[in-house]
Amino acid sequence: MTRRLVALLALLLVAACTGGGHGADPAPSADVPGDIVIASGRDVTGNNGVRQQLIDAWNAEQERRDTGYRARLVELPGSADEQRSQLLGALQSGSAAYDVVNLDVTWVPEFAAAGLIRPLPQAMLDADVIPSVAGTARWDDRVYAVPFNSDVGLLYYRPDHLRQAGIHHTDLRGIDWDQLRNLINYVQARRPRGYEKGWTTQLRAYEGRTVNAVEAFASAVPGLTLTDDEGRYRADVDDLAQGVAELRRRTDDSYTLTDADRSDEEKSLADFAAGRTTFLRHWPYAYRALHQTFDERRLRVAPLPGRAVLGGQNLAVTEASDQPARARELIRFLTGRQSERCLLDAGFAATRTSAYRDDSVRCPLSSPVPSASPTGERADSMPRDERTGRPRYAEDILLPALQRAVPRPRTPLYGAFTQTFTAQLGPLFGADPPTDAELARRLDGALREALPD
Repeated sequence: MTRRLVALLALLLVAACTGGGHGADPAPSADVPGDIVIASGRDVTGNNGVRQQLIDAWNAEQERRDTGYRARLVELPGSADEQRSQLLGALQSGSAAYDVVNLDVTWVPEFAAAGLIRPLPQAMLDADVIPSVAGTARWDDRVYAVPFNSDVGLLYYRPDHLRQAGIHHTDLRGIDWDQLRNLINYVQARRPRGYEKGWTTQLRAYEGRTVNAVEAFASAVPGLTLTDDEGRYRADVDDLAQGVAELRRRTDDSYTLTDADRSDEEKSLADFAAGRTTFLRHWPYAYRALHQTFDERRLRVAPLPGRAVLGGQNLAVTEASDQPARARELIRFLTGRQSERCLLDAGFAATRTSAYRDDSVRCPLSSPVPSASPTGERADSMPRDERTGRPRYAEDILLPALQRAVPRPRTPLYGAFTQTFTAQLGPLFGADPPTDAELARRLDGALREALPD
């Protein structure tokens, strides 16, 4: 595929960087001092979240050095799909002066192919970045972004429900979906108070359905790739039928919460917190959120059985920025070793191995966990390793899950893919679902129309 001039640069503040690359950057003197505007979705760590704290730390260093630069965060409203539309419209029309954009990992090929972000030196993705995560920052054999925070599907569960059902081994690492269904059957025989069904997830007609489906498809067909390295459709009907069959098994009415097909991240989290289910598929930020309600006697987490989808956000420099060198320096700081440790401590999934394993890497922020109220009272009930201060599940559960995670299809036409995928799978959750073979045939035809082959 012809290389496209698309620019994305991400680097760490030279004074603070301990893990960034040393690419051939343009001289900072070519930049125009002033605000560096970062466009991003909502920070799930809350008001005065860790992202803003890291930006404040970079600004303090710029003020100390009297550089004339200051970073400013603009949080975009709406869902991820709405944020993507806002960013595309703003960058294509020039209506917003964004220097750095925080892109969902699935958007990088689209923004790169459209020439909206700048390419980076290969050295920007050094060996400390988790390899599966680093892959989300490339397109067309070039680096276009730097991973900021990652994401992966995890299995949250209620060990107290299992104990009530007579199950005393509550470490569920390594279980498969058949074993999970057996556990649900035990729990349903001794229904805890408020319990309705065994598990829930995000099956509403949005990106959550795509994520759950890709996880099912990748688990059913090892090595399945729906698109090739150039974004062209490469699946066949037989593989799709196996994926549909696995998704059908995972979402069977006998153990899936009745309204899971109308659930997103927020609703499924609330249903689980209310005790309506024993098991929940969710992202790493739920670890901190759920521990505001449950202690470790009533909440555990394990890798998702089968294959889990990789998520997260990557930082890119826009083609329109008039201060790209300083924007790269800002990204270098935000994605460096110490910053990634701060993100991990605050509840994000860090993108660097050192954040999980190198005890010498510490977060320099006084408190990466945001305050619970305007009075400054800190509410950090997240279990932590007593020696290192990391979230207790980080090294043994979260890091291995990220290392094994699978990406969603990588294509500049990802928007068309996910809309088609979600819509075509809809009948599976209806009153009269088609057979696996028929649904696979329809899905194959629709994807061949939506994506080039």
